[in-house]
Amino acid sequence: MPLGIVFTLVIGAIATYELWDNRTRELVMFWWGLVLLVTAARTALWLGYRKSGNRVSEARQWLRWLAISALANGANWGFAGAVFFPSHTDEQQVFLAFLLAGIASAGIPTYAASWPMFAMYAGAVVLPFAYVLANFGNRLFAEIALLVPLFYLANVGIAYRLNQVFHSGYRLRHAYGRLTEDYTTLNKRLERQLVELDEARRQVEASGRKLALFAERAPIAVLELDNQGRIQRINHAAENLFGWPANEVAEKNPSVRILIRPEYHAEFDKRWQELMASRVPLAHLRVRNPRRDGLEVVCEWNVTPLVNPEGEIVGVIAQGQDITRQMEADQLKKEFTSTLSHELRTPLTSIIGSLQLINSGVLGEVDKDIAELTGVAERNGQRLLDLINDILDIEKIESGKLSTVPEVLSLDELVRESLVLNQGFAERFHVRFQLGGALLPVKVNADRKRLLQVMTNLLSNAAKFSPQGEAVEVTMEDLGERVRVSVLDRGPGIPESFRSRIFGRFAQADSSVTRQKGGTGLGLAICKRLIELMDGRIGFAERERGGTVFHFDMPKHAA
Repeated sequence: MPLGIVFTLVIGAIATYELWDNRTRELVMFWWGLVLLVTAARTALWLGYRKSGNRVSEARQWLRWLAISALANGANWGFAGAVFFPSHTDEQQVFLAFLLAGIASAGIPTYAASWPMFAMYAGAVVLPFAYVLANFGNRLFAEIALLVPLFYLANVGIAYRLNQVFHSGYRLRHAYGRLTEDYTTLNKRLERQLVELDEARRQVEASGRKLALFAERAPIAVLELDNQGRIQRINHAAENLFGWPANEVAEKNPSVRILIRPEYHAEFDKRWQELMASRVPLAHLRVRNPRRDGLEVVCEWNVTPLVNPEGEIVGVIAQGQDITRQMEADQLKKEFTSTLSHELRTPLTSIIGSLQLINSGVLGEVDKDIAELTGVAERNGQRLLDLINDILDIEKIESGKLSTVPEVLSLDELVRESLVLNQGFAERFHVRFQLGGALLPVKVNADRKRLLQVMTNLLSNAAKFSPQGEAVEVTMEDLGERVRVSVLDRGPGIPESFRSRIFGRFAQADSSVTRQKGGTGLGLAICKRLIELMDGRIGFAERERGGTVFHFDMPKHAA
């Protein structure tokens, strides 16, 4: 469009110069003014279009304005042909006819984007001129007037064809642009996927190296087997455990049956076939394995088939841990527990009973010095018996041999009973037990004996560590589906460094205080395990103005 504006000004100036004479001077000036006005309007239209930020969304409106400007420009040139052709010389008439033909043809590239717009422009240029030729009174001009519409239609046809070519080229360009954009997007996506694939490959390689290093340096024996049970590789721990060098195993690939006693080969073959069929990993298999030197070790094995996405077994990983010493330790623990129960607790109970008879005066009066000694002996014997009972209890709990007898009971009545039964602890340590509010009439499903044992441990601890003259409070709180029983003391509190292991075995915050107050360090550990066996929870918290609150939560019995 800028070239069209410049072209219009130049051609208009040349036409003004050529058509200028004294007779038509005012009319030429008027026409030249129209040229300048239309050109200024077209320039303003072009500048507005260039500055517009909504050219795409307002494309139809801009096309309408462009069509109006094209019609005005064509009408301006048609006016020149109709007005100036009859009143000038032959030479000027030829110039004017040539000029109008060129102006009409020049509109083809200018308005090629829309052939109807060119038809309006060219019609405004040539049709008034054809009308003048037809009515000029000259036979030649009349014949030329008949040819002008044909010339006009030919130009419109050319503009139409150019318009189709233009649209095809635009669609092709748009399609090529989209194809280029899609290709660029696909290229970027492919590049990103290649980077991700390379990163995944590096991670897989790193994971493979880590797994190989882990298996090689693992403290347990690791064996890689094939589908037939032949050993492919073993790690360093397996070498040390069974006495077979890794390089010899890698060369000969012996059957894993070299680690099975001969009398169990048939059973092993059966279990192996079941493993290959089920593809389900096996865990915690205890097997007595012969070493190369003829000795035997007991190992606990985890056997895992490796299955690929097609469902085929590509290998088997067997991990074995030597538990020979663990089993020996378990046997020693059983023997020790049996010794505690039968060889120590039974006679100790008899000794304590005899001392209680002496101290109670049933056997007669004894000297004061002897009574003091027998009293010390009874207290120390009772402390030793408590320690033995606690050790036996914790052993039963951890081995799963402690059985509970749950029953529906009134928790408030059990709390009152525990206060009565443990009144001796309060008197011994010069404290008092009291309720911190009304007890709730709540029923729970629990073992009465074990729940009383928990209350006894909590109350005795609170009594031992509370200052003389203070009160140990017991409260109950409704927590919705659970009920909480709390024991509150005014003792020294629990050190921060000790809180994480307060429920551990033989846990004691200050051994000097324990020696003064007495205790085994097992009471809270037993409490925690007993409460958890009855589906409860146990915990503790600091008490305002000093002291500690121990509490346990029990689920309510659903009536």
